[in-house]
Amino acid sequence: MNLLLRNALLLDPETGEYTEGDLRCADGRIAETGSGLSADGVRTEDLRGAVVLPGLIDAHVHVTASTADLGSLPSSSPSYVAAHSMRIMGEMLDRGFTTVRDASGADYGLADAQAEGLFRGPRLLFCGRALSQTGGHGDSRNRGTHLHDEHQCCAGLGRIADGVDAVRAAARDELRKGAHHIKVMASGGVASPTDRIDSTQYSAEELRAVVEEAAAANRYVAAHAYTARAVNRALELGIRSIEHGNLLDDRSVELFLEHDAFLVPTLVTYWALKQEGREFGLPESNWRKVDEVLGAGMAALERTARGGVKLVYGTDLLGGMHRHQSHELRLRAEVQSSLEILRSATSVAAELVGMTGEIGTLRPGAHADLLVVDGDPLSEIGVLADRKHLRHIIQAGEVVG
Repeated sequence: MNLLLRNALLLDPETGEYTEGDLRCADGRIAETGSGLSADGVRTEDLRGAVVLPGLIDAHVHVTASTADLGSLPSSSPSYVAAHSMRIMGEMLDRGFTTVRDASGADYGLADAQAEGLFRGPRLLFCGRALSQTGGHGDSRNRGTHLHDEHQCCAGLGRIADGVDAVRAAARDELRKGAHHIKVMASGGVASPTDRIDSTQYSAEELRAVVEEAAAANRYVAAHAYTARAVNRALELGIRSIEHGNLLDDRSVELFLEHDAFLVPTLVTYWALKQEGREFGLPESNWRKVDEVLGAGMAALERTARGGVKLVYGTDLLGGMHRHQSHELRLRAEVQSSLEILRSATSVAAELVGMTGEIGTLRPGAHADLLVVDGDPLSEIGVLADRKHLRHIIQAGEVVG
């Protein structure tokens, strides 16, 4: 598909500058930008000064989480979960997210189906199942359940592996199935039934083994971690991406910088869980754990932003709360500038996932995943959170919304 966008304001997130001009897409890529580009044989859209920017990237989603009761997913039909996932991903695309990084649950089947055009949705970077110790954040069994069914037909976000040999095998298995990254549970969490949020999970030896396996495959490890103790040991052991990090400290900031690591805060999920979690299936006992991390998230964002940590856009929403995906933009605006937020959802996110120059940019050669926006995102990031301002959503050079 060839497409020419004329008379646009081209917004480069890396420089934060606008350029008046045209942008031509060919064969799913950005072919060139400039003034007075030839329109011969090309579908042309005169934007009359509308803003063009790269499609957004959400680096922490769970597209298979059709309910906030994550423990119920393994008993759901995989076809039922897949149908929900396709709907969820289609709605993400309609919000302007053209690439998402799944933080456990999605697999190669969904990624392949999206890439083949079998359903509408953003490009899907998946990790398969997250690795969890027994009784960890990825262990959905309650205290009275002994067996844990990890058959491929069962939906679910985590797999249990204990010991260095077992976690190596689990990491290798997810990589065998095409994982773009490996996810480990390095601390307790809200949605798990038997752990404490302030716990650390996995031994140093186990975490180091996962990092080694990912590095051997030229991939990286993302770690669920809340407390400074969990965050700091994960960073020291070579984890590239910390998810959440609500209870980090000043030493955490130093370690992020020393190891060139990334933080993916997910403020909106705590806001949504507190407001609506029980309505969408979060058990009462889990809902009561939200307060432990809710207030600290904004303070952690402020601390890391001030310290120069690479911050990436992520939402971590579940069930019917996926609809709040764009509200993270507004929450971050309490601390960050509009340009910083935009970079977190474009160029910095692209760097995290190893796709610099491919997504999150308007450079020639990048995927032609673009947004056409009425309004100035640099003066008010909220225009990206309001569907009425998204004039066009373009994916691989085709107008899809």
